[in-house]
Amino acid sequence: MFTKDERRALLYLAVVAAAGGVLRVVRAPADAPGASMVAPDLSSDDLAQQTELVRQAAMLARPLRPGERIDLDRAGALEIERLPRVGPALARRIVEDRDSLGPFGSLEGLGRVPGIGPALLRAFERSVTFSGTPRVVTSPTATPVVIGARTGRAANGCPATGLLALNRATVAELECLPGIGPRLAARIIEDRTLRGPFREVKELERVAGVGPALVQGVSRRLSAP
Repeated sequence: MFTKDERRALLYLAVVAAAGGVLRVVRAPADAPGASMVAPDLSSDDLAQQTELVRQAAMLARPLRPGERIDLDRAGALEIERLPRVGPALARRIVEDRDSLGPFGSLEGLGRVPGIGPALLRAFERSVTFSGTPRVVTSPTATPVVIGARTGRAANGCPATGLLALNRATVAELECLPGIGPRLAARIIEDRTLRGPFREVKELERVAGVGPALVQGVSRRLSAP
């Protein structure tokens, strides 16, 4: 299997080779030495597309330099793809989440993006930075919640022991559970308000974004009804 850097290098070479194969550059006989070259078989749009593909391939092929960090509060998807274990889909999700909810502000804030867990956050520690400030919003329970860093908490903080009552929990308390961030906690409260109390913890699966794996991970921390 090829490493990520090897795949990037192969992609770059393939795009350059394709561009070279398409361009048939000729010189008219009457041209004087030094006259400009033309590609009669390609339109200006085709040339622009080939140039852009080569530019993107070159960007993806660039490994991070020693000490280089990518600012995840500003970088585009192509730049983010240079990070270890990040592909196009995850890079797009990071940008879309940032555009929707504002800057991450920290590694903890980045954890709100679906598909990014503790292991990946640890892998990013030495290769990312954050220049933005998380946006503060008000949750449905009027408890201030910081979008981007999971600092919204009940007045007495996260409970160290005991079960959390699912049908009485606030947004801040739900955020104490593994895998649940501000948006998902708010959706749980909204679902509970519109459709009534949960009869058992497994019924959390009726909430958009909650699957069996997440329910299993939080089931030992919750009680219902």
